[in-house]
Amino acid sequence: MSPYHHGDLRRAVLTAALDVIATDGPAALSLRDLARRAGVSHAAPAHHFRDRTGLLTAIAAEGFGLLAAATTEAVDLKDAGVRYVRFAREHPAHFQVMFTPGLLRTDDLELTTARALAGDALRTAVSQARPDADGPDARLTGIAAWSVAHGFATLLLSHNLDEVVGDRPPEDVFEALTGLLFRPA
Repeated sequence: MSPYHHGDLRRAVLTAALDVIATDGPAALSLRDLARRAGVSHAAPAHHFRDRTGLLTAIAAEGFGLLAAATTEAVDLKDAGVRYVRFAREHPAHFQVMFTPGLLRTDDLELTTARALAGDALRTAVSQARPDADGPDARLTGIAAWSVAHGFATLLLSHNLDEVVGDRPPEDVFEALTGLLFRPA
């Protein structure tokens, strides 16, 4: 075991943490265990994350950055929702941590910046869908859109939609669902 000669310790610890979260949830995280998995001294991860909360905050910040990148290129609000669901499916550990504020340093600059970028992408999609909506209407439209996509993603990840989704891509099912809910008048 090498206590400090590691190619990219930060990435190795993040990757190991994401694996643990995906399998056993964030409660199972231990910096000591992650150090063992990375083959470094038990104190080495603290140089990058200070503590468990710092590690979870870094995971959430990375997740919001990935979500922002995924949704920024959306062509419309429905596409933004599909991309949101795809992000949750492809990054379930990030998704779980991102929306559990009690695990995070919510005032962390990297986290607040990434969260703002993801929020901007949603607001852009909402403004494209409802250019006439501003102020409280735009905010409510954003909350409605987020609620539908987040609720579907959460139900999907907790296997509550397995029977409904079956062998179909979950994004296709989500798109069909939004088509049922938001038919033109």
